[in-house]
Amino acid sequence: MRVWKTLPEWIAYRQTVAGRSIGFVPTMGALHRGHASLVERARAENDVVVASIFVNPTQFNDPRDLERYPRTLENDLALLKELDADEVILPSQPEMYPRGYHFRVEPVASTQVMEGAHRPGFLTGVMTVVLKLLNIVRADRAYFGEKDYQQLKTVAEMAQEFFLETEIVPCATVRESSGSAESSRNALLSASAKAKAPCLYRALRSAGTVTEAKAMLESQGFVVDYVEEHWGRRFAAAFLDGVRLIDNVPLAEIRKS
Repeated sequence: MRVWKTLPEWIAYRQTVAGRSIGFVPTMGALHRGHASLVERARAENDVVVASIFVNPTQFNDPRDLERYPRTLENDLALLKELDADEVILPSQPEMYPRGYHFRVEPVASTQVMEGAHRPGFLTGVMTVVLKLLNIVRADRAYFGEKDYQQLKTVAEMAQEFFLETEIVPCATVRESSGSAESSRNALLSASAKAKAPCLYRALRSAGTVTEAKAMLESQGFVVDYVEEHWGRRFAAAFLDGVRLIDNVPLAEIRKS
């Protein structure tokens, strides 16, 4: 596994793998089983597997959230090596934003629901950095998890809108045995909060309405940002002991529960 710490070195090397299929997994590090499932699928479907680790500052509307985001580079690299990734790109902030945040991709106002509404600048930051990464890697396929469904949907639409050649591949949410979605933020939870976190998934699946789901979460001590339904899914974002968790389930799962 090769680790690329500067973009010019990677870009020069990229020429040598022309003609081979490339699968790409962009991450912000603090890797878990959800990320592992993306790398495994990329490995199964491509000749070359590329991962990136970059904690993107432009998608954080709260500087404190950026500061406390888990950073576990040594463990991340060990996991990627175990998963048989070929290339890992570790770009710096000055490389990714050489002119600061001077140029950016802005979503239209109609997309500003859920994360777009509750985290100002989030979707702009995501689309901007993903566009940069997709241009840097020029992969055949890029893999995104359905836990961050709005992000996945926005990136897929952006790739189509800008005629990018990379196929955006959705991958199912990986869950802990408790039902909680695997998330880098889970590492920030206290033991008592981690025991309560599965209530988020249970509320999404079992409540008859979004109002009922919100009430269920609040009764368990969650501070709810939103519970909404879009695109055939029910979504929620809520704080638990100061840690913001998100999840979603297809509406078909609610009817089955």
